[in-house]
Amino acid sequence: MPRAVSDGGENLNGADIGGSRASSHCVDSTGYRVSFPPKKSLLQEFSGSVKALFFAGDDPLRQYKEQPSWSKRVWLSLQNVFPVLEWGRHYTFGKFRGDFVAGLTIASLCIPQDIGYSKLAHLPPEIGLYGSFVPPLIYPLLGTSRDLAMGPMAVVSLMLGSLLQKEIDPKMHPLEYKRLAFTATFFAGITQAALGFFRLGFIIEYLSHAAIIGFMGGAAIIIALQQLKGFLGIKNFTNNTDIVSVMKSIFKSAHHGWNWQTILIAASFLGFLMVTKYIGKKKKKLFWMSATAPLISVIVSTFFVYITRADKHGVAVVKNIEKGINPPSASLIYFSGPFMLKGFKIGVVVGLIALTEAIAVGRTFAGMKDYKLDGNKEMMALGTMNVVGSLTSCYIATGGFARSAVNCMAGCKTAASNIVMSMVVLLTLLFLTPLFKYTPNAILSSIIISAVLGLIDYKAAYHIWKVDKLDFLACLGAFLGVVFSSVDYGLLIAIAISIAKILLQATRPRTALLGNLPRTTVYRNIEQYPDVTTVPGVVIVQVDSAIYFTNSNYVKERILRLLEEEEERQRQQNCPQIEFLIVELSPVVDIDTSGIHALEELCRALVKCKIQLVLANPGPAVIQKLRSAKFIELIGEDKMCLTVGDAVKRFAPKAVDGV
Repeated sequence: MPRAVSDGGENLNGADIGGSRASSHCVDSTGYRVSFPPKKSLLQEFSGSVKALFFAGDDPLRQYKEQPSWSKRVWLSLQNVFPVLEWGRHYTFGKFRGDFVAGLTIASLCIPQDIGYSKLAHLPPEIGLYGSFVPPLIYPLLGTSRDLAMGPMAVVSLMLGSLLQKEIDPKMHPLEYKRLAFTATFFAGITQAALGFFRLGFIIEYLSHAAIIGFMGGAAIIIALQQLKGFLGIKNFTNNTDIVSVMKSIFKSAHHGWNWQTILIAASFLGFLMVTKYIGKKKKKLFWMSATAPLISVIVSTFFVYITRADKHGVAVVKNIEKGINPPSASLIYFSGPFMLKGFKIGVVVGLIALTEAIAVGRTFAGMKDYKLDGNKEMMALGTMNVVGSLTSCYIATGGFARSAVNCMAGCKTAASNIVMSMVVLLTLLFLTPLFKYTPNAILSSIIISAVLGLIDYKAAYHIWKVDKLDFLACLGAFLGVVFSSVDYGLLIAIAISIAKILLQATRPRTALLGNLPRTTVYRNIEQYPDVTTVPGVVIVQVDSAIYFTNSNYVKERILRLLEEEEERQRQQNCPQIEFLIVELSPVVDIDTSGIHALEELCRALVKCKIQLVLANPGPAVIQKLRSAKFIELIGEDKMCLTVGDAVKRFAPKAVDGV
């Protein structure tokens, strides 16, 4: 059989090393070669790494190089910055009709929700409405999602409010509290835009899907429990968000703090909202019932309170909502001092949560409608939207699932539905805010409760439990952290568990013994395929991970352990002494100097046992580094095989005579 020719000294396995006349490839037993990739310069390797990290391996300038003229390149650049220039050219009246209906529908949903969500953030109700006026005007210019509906969201509002009130009391210092809210919104936008500009969106992937499910579920329960203040008509309520403090506050006021008129209003309309939501889910064509139910509830309950003067009997109402469009707030943002640092910290945390929610929702609907969502452009759009919002008296806005789902079902065709919604909110701010004077707080609590209950995805949690127990631990940890501590600690727990899972998988990769499927040249995991047979005199091990400094020693020790166990088993079966260890490298996508050092130590350990090391199917990155480190000279070029089957045929031919 063909073997690599050499004229040099001996290596650790007793095989010839290639020396100066070694070939640039290794020939296997079938005549095919284990080829080396072409050498790259340092600049080529660096640029390749940058492309892989920031551009998924693609050439970021490829689309510009394909354009025949500078004018088309400039136009393409403008389209990349403002996607509206691309889809706007093909905008038709038919699309506008769909966007118009969708915009009106989500406006009827967002107006009462925004007033309620502003209460979660401990901000005046008009600021909640501002968030559905300016940000939705900015997003269609820069965003790539057709379905995301922008505005304040429940979880983001709760998180922002809980973090802000730890720094400033919103009742004692309302102006300073608003200033800190606008500062946090400004830095949230800067963070989001920076992630998109520098293509660092992979950072938000550290918050796993399972952790998000748990975090959202815990936040939904806390939001719902906090709404019992308005639902029950309680005047004195705790500022803490953990379930123990909230329940204590509720039961403490049970004898003298509850208002039966308030409970009647809240319970009646909560029932109405839940029924319409159920009908909307069962019959998709009746989605408009659940979408318009909040506004109908506000109108009816406001009229009821006005004619009965229920506000004179202990029913708390919204009172005055400031009339007019967003006043400028650039002068209110802290650009220096300790409050700037506090706003920066809060903005980064809440901004990442808002970004994660919007990207996840956007990807969901993009997958449903089969169009491409550009994550980096979405980050730029959301960031710009929030920066402009912070300058116009808005707090952090994002694209939430409930509002976007209504937008989708209402037949939106493009992001222009956000503009229609914004115009309706503008008319409300200019002319209709006095009508909310007698709106009971109880109805806002009912609207929020009905909205956030959908965030408790117990089916997804059960699915995670069945599929991956470590993922479920992240989900459960985030959930319990939010419910029993606070939203920020719940977030930290979620991130910590997610990162711990990554570290565990990186430092403890799977290794497996391989055996031969009878009458084939295929080698598979002996635990997965009980019919496989091991090869006498040979041990075959597969490493299912890149070999880095974090796991190199573990991989070496694990291979030696598997070798020892297989030696003992074959000895008991009176098999020949083991002469070769074959390591299947196809799953090993990369290796560093620590990994190569571990392989060198493995070689020295094998020499003492008179066992030779053979590597099968190394990838281009691995074989390039092994050659640069002269590891191939150490074991001999003939110990590099194309497949495990070729390695067995070359070094244990008697074992495969019957295949």
